Amino acid sequence: GNANAVTGVAGLAATRRSAEACEAVLGLSPRSAFVMSTGVIGVSLPVERIEIALPALYQSLSPTAEALHAAATAIMTTDTRPKLASGRGEIGGAQVTMAGMAKGAGMIHPNMATMLAVITTDVAISPELLQLALRRVSDRSFNRISVDGDTSTNDTVVALANGLAGNAPIEAEGADFETFCDLLERVAVPLAQAIVRDGEGATKFVTIQVSGLATDADAHDVANVIATSPLVKTAINGSDANWGRILAAAGRSGVAFDPMAAELWITGGEQAAAMLPPLHLVSNGAPLPFSEAESARRFAQPDLLIDLRLGSGSGQATVWTCDLSHEYVTINGEYRT
Repeated sequence: GNANAVTGVAGLAATRRSAEACEAVLGLSPRSAFVMSTGVIGVSLPVERIEIALPALYQSLSPTAEALHAAATAIMTTDTRPKLASGRGEIGGAQVTMAGMAKGAGMIHPNMATMLAVITTDVAISPELLQLALRRVSDRSFNRISVDGDTSTNDTVVALANGLAGNAPIEAEGADFETFCDLLERVAVPLAQAIVRDGEGATKFVTIQVSGLATDADAHDVANVIATSPLVKTAINGSDANWGRILAAAGRSGVAFDPMAAELWITGGEQAAAMLPPLHLVSNGAPLPFSEAESARRFAQPDLLIDLRLGSGSGQATVWTCDLSHEYVTINGEYRT
């Protein structure tokens, strides 16, 4: 629960001390430990407590699924549950494995936020291509989520690869690299979505799909404005089919589009799609008659899909967000007290 941010020279020194203590216990070379922290800003890191605890923590390490769960639980702050994901595949004729953990529930918005994520794999891949893959996949996962529109002083996503799978090392872009990126995305997206599902005070998980614009970046901008609109988020919390707020948010995004081309559908998310087909609310920029009861049923679903089409362009984007509840205000109004 400590950000160790805005703590000046002393904070930097504490960071270095904690890393050096970890390296000493593990027998690592200097500058090989990553340091991550989130929590209250402006509070110094109690590095002495970390230095004292590290030897016992080292002795407790074990290569088990239970240990991964324990680590994911240990990094929680306002999270209500640990966040884990894993996957297996084949690269270069070798079976490969990937597993990840994350934490985060509030102050969540691209580019990343008060979130930490660690993804580990046994794939043999060069550091340069691992970095390239992580940036590409982060833009499709951790940079596509928003809980409250607030970014943070602290965020980290790390990918670590030890090469023990025995595959031919991935040292150039190609089929093996694309397979690796697909596997990385299959782990990163569920972790990112788990952060939204556990958003502070959240009761609903919302997928926002925007399409028909000139570029993907335009679609992403519109989706982000909708995802962070307090009026949209509170209407979703109250199961109020106040769809005008969605179009109003799109209109103030700064992205040019023809409002007369707007088409809007609402439905329950993936879990409810078969039971609740999409409800068409707006066509050619004008409202369609709809049943308040049917719209309320969809807005009441724990998984909700907003599908907004704003023309015939190829630009499209998907963003995941949640509703805004009274509980969110309570959590953040009393964060330090």
